[in-house]
This record gives sequence, C-alpha cells and structure tokens, in this order.
Amino acid sequence: MRTRVLKINDVESDCSAILEAARLIQGGEVVAFPTETVYGLGANALDATAVQKIFEAKGRPGDNPLIVHISKRQDVDRLVRELPPAASTLMERFWPGPLTLILKKSHLIPDTVTAGLDTVAIRMPRHPVALRLIEYSGVPIAAPSANRSGHTSPTTAQHVLDDLDGRISLILDGGKCQVGLESTVLDMTAEVPTILRPGGITYEMLTEVLGQVRVDASALKPLKEGQPVRSPGMKYAHYAPHAQVVVVRGELDQMVERINALAEEYIKQGMKVGILATHETKDYYKEGKVLVLGSRTQPAVMASNLFSALRQFDDLGMDIVLAEWIETKDEGLAIMNRMLRAAAFRVIDA
Repeated sequence: MRTRVLKINDVESDCSAILEAARLIQGGEVVAFPTETVYGLGANALDATAVQKIFEAKGRPGDNPLIVHISKRQDVDRLVRELPPAASTLMERFWPGPLTLILKKSHLIPDTVTAGLDTVAIRMPRHPVALRLIEYSGVPIAAPSANRSGHTSPTTAQHVLDDLDGRISLILDGGKCQVGLESTVLDMTAEVPTILRPGGITYEMLTEVLGQVRVDASALKPLKEGQPVRSPGMKYAHYAPHAQVVVVRGELDQMVERINALAEEYIKQGMKVGILATHETKDYYKEGKVLVLGSRTQPAVMASNLFSALRQFDDLGMDIVLAEWIETKDEGLAIMNRMLRAAAFRVIDA
C-alpha cells in the first residue's frame, strides 16, 4: 500500500482533499488526520469491520478502547444511553476542545470501539480539519493516536508517516498539533467525575466548573494486574521512544546533580545519553544531548513539546533519556502521566 500525504492549508480551498478522506471513511477505510491534541487514525465508529482496521494498522491490543469523535453537540444524543447534566455543562464549557467524556454507550456503538465495555469515550475536537472531516463523512469517527502501538504519539504528519507508511492509504497534513498531548479523559459514570487520563483540560479547570473531581490513581501509577483498561492511555508502557527513558525526581538542584552523575556513568559505558531539561536547568548539564521542553512556569508549552522531543531523541539515536520530574500542577500532571508511561515507571529519586 502506498501512503499519500495531502497538505491542508485551508479547509475551504483544500476541501477536495478532505472530501477524498471522507469518502475513504465512508468506504470502511482508515485515514490519519490532525486534531488540536495529536494526529488521529480514524474509521467509521459505527462499522466494526472498519474499526478493526485501526487495530491492525497500529498493532493495538483489542482491550484498549478508542475515542469517538463528533463534529456537532447533538451527535452525542444517539451514541449514549443517558447524559448527566454535569456532562452537558462540560460540553458547553470545553467543546470543541481536548476533553473526552466517558458515558454509558447506546446500542449503536460496536464492542470493538469500547473493548467490550458498556461505556463510550466521546469528544469534539477543536481542529478545523478534524471537524470538517467528520462533517463530510457523515458518521462519528473512532480514532486513537496515529502511531504504532506503544510508540510516541504523533504531533506532525511526518511523525505519522514515520510510523505508518505503507500501512494506511492517506494522511491529511494539517500542520503541527497545538496542544501536543492527548485529550483529558473524564469518567462521567463514576460517583465522582474521575480523570482517567490527564490532558490539556486540567484538574484545576474541571474543579472550577464541577466542584468535586477525582484523579484516578493510575494517572501516575501503573494499573494493577487484571485491572480493566477503562480509557486510552492507561496501559503500563505507552508513549515510549526507542531509547530507554528514566525519570529523575527530587529538588531541582538535586535532580540536576543526579542526572549529571548518571549521564557520566552511562557515557563511560559507551551509551548515547539524552537529557530532557527545562529552561531553568539546561545550562547546568555537562554531558549528553540536551533538549529543552520549555520553562517550568509554562507547563502548557512543555506539554506541547514533549512528544516531539522524545521523537527527536530517536532521530539522534540515543540509547537512554534522562528526564526531569515536572511538578504535577496544571498541565504538569499530563506531562508526568505521559513521561512515566514512556519510562515504564522507571523513577530514580535524587
């Protein structure tokens, strides 16, 4: 299969490319497309056979549910059995945007989409290309991130091509994703609304609207053995580059000192070492290839750069990446959720 990439500079002038992608969706095929979070790999969410092609292209385990993407608020009504008033409030406040709501699913949603669960994850993306593709397709689109399963999520069309060239027929190139991390997943079927995967809509934003919100323990810890995967992004090892990632935790000066010592040790062993730093620390590292996420005062910027930095370490052929712990406030919670899974929860205390 030859994978084509169609550049979308404007949804009006380039509508023919989006229409072509929509026809593929209608025909039961998969298409990669941009959202404001990461690139998605989409298929008709109401067609179990089409959805299965997503799992085959990604090499994704069948117990990992997908998110259903819609283009209009009223599309939710036929996809769920009930809609809590709090969910409607969140839709008004945060849609379109990087917030996924878990709700009781209707009979229209195939079990393939939900990994056999009786709930479905739904969101309305903010990216104009994604919204137009869903509109033209005339069906909700199920889509995980458009990468090989377990690998770092793609934030550019080139990232998608690097992972899926020859495995899918079409990529819509809408430029670099703005948010850079997958959406927040909020379980609205729990007694207290519960964040299963943190993202660009933060705990602080949600509590401001809802009052009480809980963060699931799995946000910063691995799932217990046998615990069901209730949301995308809850798997033990996820978002990982080819290099081994190790997170170093502690006070800022202690982290820098420990990372410098570890880098020196690994380099003596003949390993190529990458260091994932911040503006506040970048000048204190003596060895290794240093990439900067951004300033600790701007967690949203750091979040948008995380996946690109991990992929850049792959391009540079690093053997190991030493990453600084980020304070888990605001978008920092989402950063550490992704970073810990990329590291398979390998953490060293400084």
